[in-house]
Amino acid sequence: MHASPRPLFISRFLRRIFPRSESLDEIHRISQIVRPVKPLNDPFSIVSSEMSGLAGNIAKLVGSGHPSLNKVANYYFKSQGKHIRPMIVLLLSKAMSEVPDSRRGEPDTSDVSYIADESLSPLKILNEIPMPILNPLSKPQEPFVSEIEGVLPKQRRLAEIVEMIHTASLLHDDVIDNSSERRSRPSGNSAFGNKMAILAGDFLLGRASVAIARLRNAEVTELMSTTIANLVEGEFMQLKNTTDNTSEVVKNEYFQYYIHKTYLKTASLMSKSCRSAAVLAGLDRDLVDHAYEFGKNLGLCFQIVDDCLDYTAADKEQLGKPSGADLKLGLATAPVLYAWEQFPELGTLIRRKFKAPGDIELARDYVKKADGVQKTKNLAVHYHNAALAELDFFPPSEALSGLKSLTHIMLSREK
Repeated sequence: MHASPRPLFISRFLRRIFPRSESLDEIHRISQIVRPVKPLNDPFSIVSSEMSGLAGNIAKLVGSGHPSLNKVANYYFKSQGKHIRPMIVLLLSKAMSEVPDSRRGEPDTSDVSYIADESLSPLKILNEIPMPILNPLSKPQEPFVSEIEGVLPKQRRLAEIVEMIHTASLLHDDVIDNSSERRSRPSGNSAFGNKMAILAGDFLLGRASVAIARLRNAEVTELMSTTIANLVEGEFMQLKNTTDNTSEVVKNEYFQYYIHKTYLKTASLMSKSCRSAAVLAGLDRDLVDHAYEFGKNLGLCFQIVDDCLDYTAADKEQLGKPSGADLKLGLATAPVLYAWEQFPELGTLIRRKFKAPGDIELARDYVKKADGVQKTKNLAVHYHNAALAELDFFPPSEALSGLKSLTHIMLSREK
């Protein structure tokens, strides 16, 4: 995400985003129009064969000779996750197959097996172990064939890699946040302990890195490897997350800081995986850029909606994790930042990370008085519309309609 020029106050920041003729009330009205009563096309059904086998395919990539490590590494893959990121990659990849030949070079149609037969180093070197225990990497693997017409084998592999990286980040995040639940079940650190959860996350990133290398595309390797670094950078920004200065300038810088952190922690993986799918499809550079911008805006929309849900979800069963976690973790997300604009005294609470007795309740009260949640929803509408605008550069298709439907769902979801 490129550095912004010297930022203005939040209200001016919004005026740069939205046309001056549109009030926030008008933006909210527009957001209701763009939400369909039901999805235009069920995005899952379009790629259902691939999505249904996602966990099994990843298990083949993740396989370790240590059964306990296998159990922890595959723990989240067996839960009822949304699997949004691989679905985006698969739908976009299928939509890209409709791009005319005049807008593309040679797509990378080469096949990949779950464990490549022609490794960059001999398998004996890669998998050497000191005792004869079961090692799935030594087993012959069946050829890798994509079942979705229009999706290249390497694009399908990319979708699996994206979910591996995301899941590794969940294992690490839950340790950092001391989370007790994830996807309506005990978190990895609760079920296995912090050390095992961290090691399993590291192992997933290692396996994902091998799978990235075996795509044998230098640009995609650079993009996807960078997303791993971005996740760490975003987490460091979130850990910092406070300032001792509560002047107006700093308040606005904090908002810019929040958007940048959101990009690194959430939108980077979506944007760079979308760009990688376009690179593998051989699309021209303009369409590669549009694919990236779509993923970036959708990722920002997704996380901003998530920040709203932390205030509006009725209970943990609805959200899949305990609600109200952000303030308890000392995090000032968009609803609080909007309230800070109206109530400067919130700066003191933000500075001490809502640690004093009554801070959380007081902050929630300020958010309610300032209509911070609705203002945050309006910001999500902006990124939702920006994501849809990028899709207009691709030819109409069933997959593109499904992708637009998924974009609408991201805005209106309740968990």
